[in-house]
Amino acid sequence: METAQPNPLTRYFRQPAIYLKLPSAGQWWPPNSIDIPENQELAIYPMTAKDEIMLKTPDALMSGQSMVNVIQSCVPGIKNAWNMPSVDLDAVLISIRLATYGSNMDFETTCSHCGHKNLHGLDLSRPLGQIKCPDFGPCVHYKDLKIKLKPQNYKMITDANLIAFEEQRINQTLIDSSLSELEKGERLTASLEKLVNLGIKACSNSTEYIEVGDQKVTDRQHIDDFYANAEKGVVKLLQERVEDLARQAKIPEYDLQCEECTKEYKAELNFDYSSFFDQGF
Repeated sequence: METAQPNPLTRYFRQPAIYLKLPSAGQWWPPNSIDIPENQELAIYPMTAKDEIMLKTPDALMSGQSMVNVIQSCVPGIKNAWNMPSVDLDAVLISIRLATYGSNMDFETTCSHCGHKNLHGLDLSRPLGQIKCPDFGPCVHYKDLKIKLKPQNYKMITDANLIAFEEQRINQTLIDSSLSELEKGERLTASLEKLVNLGIKACSNSTEYIEVGDQKVTDRQHIDDFYANAEKGVVKLLQERVEDLARQAKIPEYDLQCEECTKEYKAELNFDYSSFFDQGF
């Protein structure tokens, strides 16, 4: 029986370019979704040619499937990227780009004084080092309830974005269509209801459990029913807390100088992941 010969090209395969400690430190990852070494550092590999092609496939990119495949290709420790907590997403994607193309990236901002568009060079290791996990410890208190929050995972975020995109497309179609005003009103009402339900679902997906007395409610359907039938004050409190957590996770603004008027201004670093992995971005 012939023994398979080892591939003499193995030593030329891609190697880890950097190592990353997740902002979540492995919290909120379901079992079997990730293998984290004892030193807590995940190996990040550069993208392959196949990975790059996948990121240029619009349908797969919109559904999130291509991004999931690329993440699992470049971070072998991640077994199911759909389960990735949102607090880890930016760090993982920045690390993959850094491992593939190096630390330098150009980004564009608009001067708040004169409106001139400026192109800046950025060392990606800087924002990567500034990503922090928000404090999900304190509960939201409402009457005698304690609501414990958690980050949504990548699957939840992708599904919500797809629904919101579809609603925007429908609304634009209604504006441009020849439907009667009555039909437009009916469809817009249905669209609004879907968006409201999306907001309620976001609250549910951000809830780890609700404590009432000595009982912790973790059943997803029970939590969904609660938000669908609760007073609006509950949802408002939750949204305020989620906004506060988002502020905690935000990368600090950068102090920049306009090349046109030479005045200084501040700008946020917002990554557009649809073009983030274009080398010439």
